Amino acid sequence: MTETGTTRPGATERGTLDKAAAENFPVAPFFLPRDWRADLMAVYGFARLVDDIGDGDLAPGGADARLLGVSPREAEDRLVLLDAFEADLDRVFSGEPSHPLLRRLQPTVRRRALTPEPFLGLIAANRQDQLVTRYETYDDLLAYCELSANPVGRLVLAVTGTSTPERIRLSDAICTALQIVEHLQDVAEDLGRDRIYLPAADMKRFHVQEADLAPKSAGASVRALVAYEAQRARELLNEGAPLVGSVHGRLKLLLAGFVAGGRAALRAIAAAEHDVLPGPPKPGKLQLLREVGVALRGEG
Repeated sequence: MTETGTTRPGATERGTLDKAAAENFPVAPFFLPRDWRADLMAVYGFARLVDDIGDGDLAPGGADARLLGVSPREAEDRLVLLDAFEADLDRVFSGEPSHPLLRRLQPTVRRRALTPEPFLGLIAANRQDQLVTRYETYDDLLAYCELSANPVGRLVLAVTGTSTPERIRLSDAICTALQIVEHLQDVAEDLGRDRIYLPAADMKRFHVQEADLAPKSAGASVRALVAYEAQRARELLNEGAPLVGSVHGRLKLLLAGFVAGGRAALRAIAAAEHDVLPGPPKPGKLQLLREVGVALRGEG
């Protein structure tokens, strides 16, 4: 791996990095400086791979486990894989990592003086996913998002050299909102993994039972619950949106894309009348572009 991060990814890396196109927000769009794109994709590769480990979505064949030094006997144990991944992350900062996505990350860490904490937070979130499958309150869910989502925004600010305490606060609001939106889009998929990210206290308030999340189409109570959580996410996006106006140039457009992606996804959920059970409602490109314009103008 060169210091410029321009070597072509191998098959193991491509399978992970190709998932960037399916995200609700732009990961490393073409208009950014080349070095930013390389570093943001390196960070994305880490975040995507740790999520794939936590979700059991690694490519078949066990290549990732072998690269991390995990035996075939333990290759299905997600906690063992996460422990091995954390050990390889430690080598990013103090040696030579084994996994190609972490070797890709190492020059970024050095160039941008990144610290281990946000990466460790993402690993901790995926460990939590193996142990905690229900959240009692909204505050419990926010604490999870502090690990699972907020580190990503903090890394974007660090890579672009724009971190300040206020920007971190605003970024956290945006990232938590995006995580909640993703949870709303993926209610059915998460239930298939025996996970529910709708707070139990809110489910009780709207008279929603777990069994109500299983049909192919949502009833009125589930739709009302989804609308309630969507409004919370919308308020968080609005709270964090001033982050866009706090920066300039191409970074402003990137951050507008993050806010726009969340807002467009929420509009798609609303257009589906908050019935998320048939599958994730997805916004069209035109709606996304409109929302980018709104975010750039500081509206919304």
